[in-house]
Amino acid sequence: MNKVIFFILFLYSITCFASNPNGTIKGKVFNKETKEPLIGANVIILNTQRGAATNKNGQFLISNVPVGSYNLVFQYIGFKKFIKSDVLVRPGRITFLNIGLYETVIEGDQVIVRAGYFRKDDSEPTSIISFNNEEIRRSPGSAGDIIRILMALPSTAQVHDMANDLMVRGGSPFENGFYVDNIPIPNLNHFSVHGTTGGGIGLINVDFIDDVSFYTGGFSAAFGDRLSSITDIKLREGNKDEYDAQVDMSLSGIGGGIEGPLPNQKGSWLFSARRGFLDLFVDAVGSGVAPRFGDIHAKLTYDINPQNKITLLNILGTSKIEYSHQQAIEQEFLFSGGIKTQQNTTGANWRYLWEKKGYSNTSILYAFMKNDILWNDVDTNKENHGNESNESSIRLRNFNYYALSKNHKLEFGMDVGYLMNDYNYFANPDTNRVGIVTPGVAVDQNIFALKAGIFLSYISHPFKNLTTTIGLRGDYFDYTKKPHLSPRFSLSYGVNERLTFNMAIGMFYQNLPMFLLSQHNGYKKLDDPQAIHYVVGMEYLLTSDTKMTFEVYDKAYKDFPLSSDDPYSFVVDDFGSMRLNMNYSQLESIGKAHSRGIELLIQKKLAKNFYGLISGSLFRSRYQDYLNRWRNRVFDNRYIFSVIGGYKPSKKWEFSARWVLAGGIPYTPFDIEKSKQAHTGIIDKNRINKLRYPDYHSLNIRVDRRFFFKQTNLIMYLSIWNAYNRKNIDRYFWDPLNNRQNTFYQFRLVPILGMEFEF
Repeated sequence: MNKVIFFILFLYSITCFASNPNGTIKGKVFNKETKEPLIGANVIILNTQRGAATNKNGQFLISNVPVGSYNLVFQYIGFKKFIKSDVLVRPGRITFLNIGLYETVIEGDQVIVRAGYFRKDDSEPTSIISFNNEEIRRSPGSAGDIIRILMALPSTAQVHDMANDLMVRGGSPFENGFYVDNIPIPNLNHFSVHGTTGGGIGLINVDFIDDVSFYTGGFSAAFGDRLSSITDIKLREGNKDEYDAQVDMSLSGIGGGIEGPLPNQKGSWLFSARRGFLDLFVDAVGSGVAPRFGDIHAKLTYDINPQNKITLLNILGTSKIEYSHQQAIEQEFLFSGGIKTQQNTTGANWRYLWEKKGYSNTSILYAFMKNDILWNDVDTNKENHGNESNESSIRLRNFNYYALSKNHKLEFGMDVGYLMNDYNYFANPDTNRVGIVTPGVAVDQNIFALKAGIFLSYISHPFKNLTTTIGLRGDYFDYTKKPHLSPRFSLSYGVNERLTFNMAIGMFYQNLPMFLLSQHNGYKKLDDPQAIHYVVGMEYLLTSDTKMTFEVYDKAYKDFPLSSDDPYSFVVDDFGSMRLNMNYSQLESIGKAHSRGIELLIQKKLAKNFYGLISGSLFRSRYQDYLNRWRNRVFDNRYIFSVIGGYKPSKKWEFSARWVLAGGIPYTPFDIEKSKQAHTGIIDKNRINKLRYPDYHSLNIRVDRRFFFKQTNLIMYLSIWNAYNRKNIDRYFWDPLNNRQNTFYQFRLVPILGMEFEF
């Protein structure tokens, strides 16, 4: 409480030093589909007399704009108007915008002239939501982690606060894909877990993000080897006119960034570094041990000429957590030991513009992840399992967009990847949750494998207000020797400029994690899991800044691995557990699952001084186990409701909050007597996932105060996680020291004070 009072007094004390200087808005307007610059496009700052027109390169400049937050209107004959919200003008700095406009497909007097805050990609009509930089930065309870923001959407299950694993529409954490500037990233998290795309906290610097698109179903053939979702992140370019810097500090860590132009204004660069020091408030979160992490990002953009642009990108992350046997006892952990991980992705992308017809993006990357993990049983202090594996890959990706005509367009390209993995891990024999002693496993081998995929999508507007996309993708993985063809189809029909109906159907395949396949040579014969998506929905513009989306979906899964070692479990749902699934004696591709649900989303952009997002979903997610019995999956919340909103009474103050309510996830209770006899947790086989934890709900709030000086900008904020201190249960576990059931709880009330200083 003293910290909060001090923070408020500090805000008041520095107010007298603030001023109201000006800044500059600069940018480029282009055809969103072909990337061709738009000459003579009008740019207007809403509710002001300020504006500009683009030059022969599609560029515009608006100078001497008073600091604050604005909405800008972009319009060009034959293109749909667009309103860009949350455009921040800061003292003495340049705010750069890259704005793509979509061409109208209706000729003459029927051209739609209504301006809106939402844009729609014809090739992705369903199951998509987008966020801009400012919406990400200020989201309460996210700690600047883009993935934690996505966790508040109706498509994602709410399981726990401790990690940011995405469980999208009944999928497990390994089913999600991430792309940054056309470069596929294996994992975007610190403390990443083998075989999944989840971890502890995101490692992307949100100040570098321009916008994020989250696809949760029926996504196009351009994306392969993923069953549930795609997160497509676009990073902004650095300042091409001047040098800017920023320092961020909070109780979770300190970081900073710098950016500037290349010689002769041929491009720009960005660089940032961050170091976490969570040990300053581990007592507040109740863990008693301090995870440490750091990351470095760099992006360089070089404009060869108007048609050719090269982007270089590097994302590095390191993570470490260790605790002694005594600390494990004090904190009632199951293991002592530690994790050290290091991951890095280096990539380059070449963008080439075809004269007024389209563009191509070609990227190449090298990525690696190194692990140093050792866990000891807390009751015996003997080694349980360890992992010193290294995974690396080289990937080439090419994406092309070509407009045959105004009403007929193509997307096509390919993906090629070469995996170079060195697996070195072990797990000692142990008694699993059904009382079976599983054999130990020790793996020491190198695996080299090739992945390849090609895709083609045909986008057409056969008649007024109708858009169809027919796609086909082919994939081959030479480790399993299995080829796949994945047809996909989507349709969008606009009844009028407010109401649109959408549908999509598609087939999706994904290779099992190499970490799992490496356990036994016979696992090469396992089938690749398949999912078929069916999505039907509608979009309705309540106002130009508020959109309602309603969708019904069905996902049918098959060919998932199951094991007789634990005939009641769905193997892929166990990924992310402490034991890392390293000792299955056999697996068979006989698993089935389905997920069905309805989702409602209302999103309001910041048109004046209020913004918000209301979402709700009802769904069921089930699987068929080794004994052919249908059971609830462990991510089956049944219902999720969330509200995210904010109020900006002035350009200096902002208040925001997020409240989430989710049904309790299923769990299987322990057989207390058998567990006591075995001195380990043995489940009740008659009640597999039949009980549920109490409902989850939590409130996160945030207050931001901006201070504008002559050439600098300061943001002070107070964020409170779990503001009313809800005691949400993470899970029940068997305590081996006391030989009894115990409980892990999620984050309690956590206040976070922070600042961002831009100069």
